[in-house]
Amino acid sequence: MLTRGLRPWLLTTAPSGAETRKLKSNPMPSTYTKLYYHIIYSTKERRPLIDSVWEERLYSVIGGIIREHQGVLLAAGGMPDHVHLLVSCRPTVALSSLLRDIKSNSSNWVHEQFTKDFAWQEGYSAFTVSHSGTPEVKDYIAHQKEHHRKRDYKEELLAMLKLNEVEFDERYVFN
Repeated sequence: MLTRGLRPWLLTTAPSGAETRKLKSNPMPSTYTKLYYHIIYSTKERRPLIDSVWEERLYSVIGGIIREHQGVLLAAGGMPDHVHLLVSCRPTVALSSLLRDIKSNSSNWVHEQFTKDFAWQEGYSAFTVSHSGTPEVKDYIAHQKEHHRKRDYKEELLAMLKLNEVEFDERYVFN
């Protein structure tokens, strides 16, 4: 017998043979997901390294890297010292692996095409977005230049962390 107690999702004893057969006979036929991430990361030391001359091409390269991971770049924008991406990807893609490849391959592209004086910061911030929230995030990304007339990257990131209730120690966010 399955005993669930106060937490109905928590099994406190193993299912019996008959219950195991019943669970196996009704497997979930398919998995359905639609995952969106708002990803933000900066250049190394937040230096203004992204040149407006090749910024759009950089976003195209990043979009190609995301497609190699069977994802879609829905929006990209930023400032000379950081980027914002709205990405849709499969649940089988580890976000950390995707970001590792985006940063590595895009910085290699910048080195080959424009300058060796380019690098991304080590970390990143990523926030899940509901389907209904994607238009608002796309608009936010599209208007980065306007947003940053009012506040800098540090203020923006701290506000995003607080809005999304991410625990952090401000002493370590920008080191």
